[in-house]
Amino acid sequence: MPPAQIYRSLYVNKNINIVVGDWSACKADAAAIRHTVFVQEQNVPIELEMDDNDQRSLHAVAYDEHGRPIGTGRLLPDGHIGRMAVRADCRSLGVGSMLLRTLVDQARGRQCMEVVLSAQLHAQDFYIRHGFVPEGAVYMDAGIEHITMRHALTA
Repeated sequence: MPPAQIYRSLYVNKNINIVVGDWSACKADAAAIRHTVFVQEQNVPIELEMDDNDQRSLHAVAYDEHGRPIGTGRLLPDGHIGRMAVRADCRSLGVGSMLLRTLVDQARGRQCMEVVLSAQLHAQDFYIRHGFVPEGAVYMDAGIEHITMRHALTA
């Protein structure tokens, strides 16, 4: 796969594009969004937010009609989705749904049987609307309540 591929929005907003690529292609924009949302907004320590999984993950970055990065997420090789973040001023535009669908489609294309994620508890309903099922007990991660969620994939 080339370092980055552009996926035009097919889901909600034709003015939003999703770029999918490796860390070298997406790092600057993905890291900036994650820093804004996780470190500044949610007070997650930067040493917990950035990790070695970025180098081995596929990343998706959403851009608005002006080319401004507004959301991101990543897919690990084992089918885990993580680091889903959308800038506060762009929430409720369908960006998170577009990113999640893109990552699920990528996992399906990689023959993953399921995708798993660690959802912040306040976002649980968002993931349920996208076919994820919660499992287990609520737990704390970086000082924020989370729950594990799974979504079985079909061809």
